[in-house]
This record gives sequence, structure tokens and C-alpha cells, in this order.
Amino acid sequence: MAKRGKTYNKALENIDKLKLYEAEEAMKLAVDTARAKFDETIEVHVRLGVDGRHADQQVRGALVLPNGTGKTARVLVFAKGAKEAEAKEANADYVGGDELADKIQKENWFDFDVVIATPDMMGTVGKLGKVLGPKGLMPNPKSGTVTMDVAKAVEDIKAGKVEYRLDKNNIVHTLIGKKSFGKDKLMENFSALMDAIIKAKPQSSKGKYIKSITVATTMGPGIKINPQLQQSEEK
Repeated sequence: MAKRGKTYNKALENIDKLKLYEAEEAMKLAVDTARAKFDETIEVHVRLGVDGRHADQQVRGALVLPNGTGKTARVLVFAKGAKEAEAKEANADYVGGDELADKIQKENWFDFDVVIATPDMMGTVGKLGKVLGPKGLMPNPKSGTVTMDVAKAVEDIKAGKVEYRLDKNNIVHTLIGKKSFGKDKLMENFSALMDAIIKAKPQSSKGKYIKSITVATTMGPGIKINPQLQQSEEK
């Protein structure tokens, strides 16, 4: 097992690893124990009772967090003509077509956090699937990143839009803000995320949907949240 640093161990002194906390208490603990010299990111990890290997049990979507993410995403847009102009007007960081695809392929260039594309550019973008896919950067209609309304897509991402989707272990990993947000703003973001995940429950999902929830800071240990308290809206 890797040796933990002093910051991690100090935070661990205040956290009961066996306890299932209420969400507000967990957010307060996350803020209080984040003692790094930088503004730590707060992440939520939700294990779901689905099998993502089946298409009808996929859980994926996106939402704009009420208080943003605390970071400004760098947005790359594949578009041409009037849509290229719209993307630039909306303050996309990079806009173009084949030249950007070549830069990614030939120079291993990844100075961006989100990729948006108009449908007519997916032929170009599709060739990048092997490099964008593993990094979670491939545009997708379900997350609103394949769209003709590029201006709104860019504005939403800049305002704090996050994507959630299952990993191979059926866990959703999503950031919900920074330590500097404080407990109340983190709770608002957390509640919005959980509402979205609950509403995205596949009809084919049987049994317990939300199996576990953990909140963690960049440098700190996980804090377990009682999943039963988050499922009141579940049918």
C-alpha cells in the first residue's frame, strides 16, 4: 500500500471510516479537513446497482451545477462556417476543423478539457475516437457536446456544466466544486447531481440503485455518505 502523506493522515484523524454520514455533515467534514495549500477540488463517487455492459443500463448525462465547478474549462469546438463564428463569439478557447484534428494526432496536443462538435464535423472527429475516447473527451449527443447550438454548449460548460457517466466498475465520478465554496454551495451542487443521477435511473435497473456514495478532496480520504438518505425520490 502506498504511504500516505501528512495532509491525508491529519484529515483521517477526523473521519470515521466506518460511519455513513449525512450529506451536509460529509460536506462540512470535507471542507474542514482540506488543509492543502491550494484550493482543493471536491469530488463525488457514486456506485450504482446497474451493469453498464448492457446498453439499456447505461447511466450518462450532464448538468450545469448551480454554483459552477470552481474552474474554467478550456473548450475546443469542431465547427465551420457560421457555427465556427458562433463558437468564437461564445468564447470557445479553440475553434477549427481538420487542422485541429491533425494537431491532436500528430503533436499529441491536449490543451483542452471539453470537446464540442457540430454533427457535420463528426466525420473529422470520429477519426480521433481512439485518442479522445480513453480520455473521456469524445463528443456525445447525450452530454450535449454534439450539437448545432454551439454557443449555448460553450456557455453552459463555461458556467459549470459537468458530465456524469459510468466507468467500467459502474461508478460515476464527478467534481462538485472547490473547498472555497463552503458547505452550503457544495450541498447545492451535490443535491443537483444526485437529482440528475436518480432521474437517469434506467427502467431495466432492478434492486438497489444507489449502492454507495463517497465524497473526497484532492488530498484527503473518502467520506462515506448514507445512500439511503439520497433515494427519497426514487420510485
